[in-house]
Formats: sequence, C-alpha cells, structure tokens
Amino acid sequence: QVQLVESGGGSVQSGGSLRLSCAASSDSFTIFSGYCMAWFRQAPGKEREGVAAINSAGTTAYADSVKGRFTISQDKVKNTLYLQMDNLKSEDTAMYYCAADSRGWLLSLHEYNYHEWGQGTQVSVSS
Repeated sequence: QVQLVESGGGSVQSGGSLRLSCAASSDSFTIFSGYCMAWFRQAPGKEREGVAAINSAGTTAYADSVKGRFTISQDKVKNTLYLQMDNLKSEDTAMYYCAADSRGWLLSLHEYNYHEWGQGTQVSVSS
C-alpha cells in the first residue's frame, strides 16, 4: 500500500510561483523505482484533470494548459514528487492531487489509470 501526502499549496498573485510536494511512502520498496506518478487538479464545478506525469524512467508529460509553466520532478532518495508552478494564472486555482500507479512504464494524464491518491492541497491564484 502507498501513502501520498501533498503540501506546498497556498495563495499567490497572478504571475507568482509555488512548489508542491508529495511525500510518498510504501510498505515494500522505494516507490519511484517502479511507479508512475502524476499531479491532477480539480477546480470547483469542474472535472478532475491531469496536469503532469512522470514515469519510472523519468519521462514527463504535461497538459497543454501548463506546458512551459509547470515542471514535474522527483527525488528518489527522498521519495518525494514535486510540481514547480511558475507564472501562475487565476485559472490554475484548484485543489491539486498527487497520484501513483505501480505500472512504472505508464505515462498518463487520465485519472482512471491511477489507483493511489493523496488528500490534496489547495492552490489559489488571485488576479
């Protein structure tokens, strides 16, 4: 079983930056050795959408709306996933979730592919 705990959310003005963290723990082995990880977000009244993903090989994928502004990365020693968010816009306001799947080769922004989820951290961007 995998436990995911997000942190780093907050309130910023448009154009600002935030870095989200997701601390991962597992009963078995270092999670990033064999997992695909991703960040999702859900704004009020909207469906949850994939933002960025990274697989066990370090390959990344981004939603078009965040390309060039967000960067996903992982620290395999600390078992922590990050999302660096720069040039934030009001439309980035949402609850952000960390997700994981044991198919390390996977690189997906579809929520149905992920079976482990954190509780979320709120990001609010004011214009």
